[in-house]
Amino acid sequence: MSQVALIRVTGADQTGVTSMLMQHLSQVDSSILDIGQAVIHDNLVLGVLVEFADGIGVELIVDDLAARLKAKEMRVKLTLIDDEQYHSWTLEQGKDRHILTLLAAKLHANHIARVTRFLADNGLNIDKITRLSGRVPLGKLSSAADEVSSTAENLACVEFSLRGRFQHETGVRERLLELASQMEVDLAIQSDDIYRRNRRVVVFDMDSTLIDAEVIDELAKEAGVGDQVSAITEQAMRGELDFNESFSRRLALLQGLEVQALDRVAERLTLNDGVEKLMFMLKKLGYKTAIVSGGFTYFAEKLRQDLGFDYVYANHLEVVDGKVSGSVVGDIVNGERKADLLKEIAQREGVSLQQVIAVGDGANDLPMLGLAGLGVAFRAKPLVRATAKQSISSNGLDGVLYLMGISQRELAVEEFEKPDIRQMLTG
Repeated sequence: MSQVALIRVTGADQTGVTSMLMQHLSQVDSSILDIGQAVIHDNLVLGVLVEFADGIGVELIVDDLAARLKAKEMRVKLTLIDDEQYHSWTLEQGKDRHILTLLAAKLHANHIARVTRFLADNGLNIDKITRLSGRVPLGKLSSAADEVSSTAENLACVEFSLRGRFQHETGVRERLLELASQMEVDLAIQSDDIYRRNRRVVVFDMDSTLIDAEVIDELAKEAGVGDQVSAITEQAMRGELDFNESFSRRLALLQGLEVQALDRVAERLTLNDGVEKLMFMLKKLGYKTAIVSGGFTYFAEKLRQDLGFDYVYANHLEVVDGKVSGSVVGDIVNGERKADLLKEIAQREGVSLQQVIAVGDGANDLPMLGLAGLGVAFRAKPLVRATAKQSISSNGLDGVLYLMGISQRELAVEEFEKPDIRQMLTG
């Protein structure tokens, strides 16, 4: 009868250790059932699950291996696995799998302690922990609130590979959101399936998502009705007011605004943190990108010119005799229309909805966030954060790349640092 054994090798990382182990095992009748290797700060942890043929002296084989590796200052540990243990392990392979992503300005032990406690309390086992972010400098023990930059290159990001089924599934995302808020970090949990690794389309809201303002509020300031419009906007974004009604009321207040005001507003709009880096990487990786906005095409088209979006859908502001009429041409792009447009784009690109990422901040974004395989609420109102599948509140928009499993090493592309970034984005 065969014997199963777990062999663990630890010590300073160096060339040839794995090869020596496998060469040693190849001298006897054995097969590899599982293997894993990690290097943490130049220290190797290597584990291999081996099935040995009947009659092989496993202890002697491993003792001989330990003697050989001792010269390399490596340690070897043997654990024999009985049939019941092995059978239990094979059953684990059929369990649901998840990925939890932790994003923080600075990663503290308390973050890991509370997250892992949360996972244990909800019946999930950790298979692997991977650092996606780059190595950080020493001496920065400040809290997340003290950090200045929130782009992905300055974040700490850790990804937990999980298996198991939630013991208390109801309210898990709400509790995770509450935990993230308490720690001033972002936490996102998603199914680890084939779609996660094969997203192909990213759809963005514009106002307060790609840019740092609500354009209609900025136009209202030009028209001298800023306070009135801002109050209606806040009600709409919190989901307290029907979008069509609120939009029409705000738009009516702009009647008579000189068209030159649009240029003045466009000149002072700025992109949110991480937008250019995110768009650069998405285009580099071949993703199709779209703006689906309840804002105005005048401003969305400018973003298309600067950042190279493939699709733009927004409200067409009607201008009569050089002045805003207070109406739009065609149907209002509301929440339902956003969801329909997302489906149209996916169909046109020949992908499933599970292969679409949607990002937005307002209540009118919820229908498309719910349809997309990965729906991300970005710096959103509480209602939207609580309803969306995932949220990013403490970090820049390029944090989406970490939710996609892209590491800082893959983000650190020299081309992005060149001065002609806008030209590169638009091809």
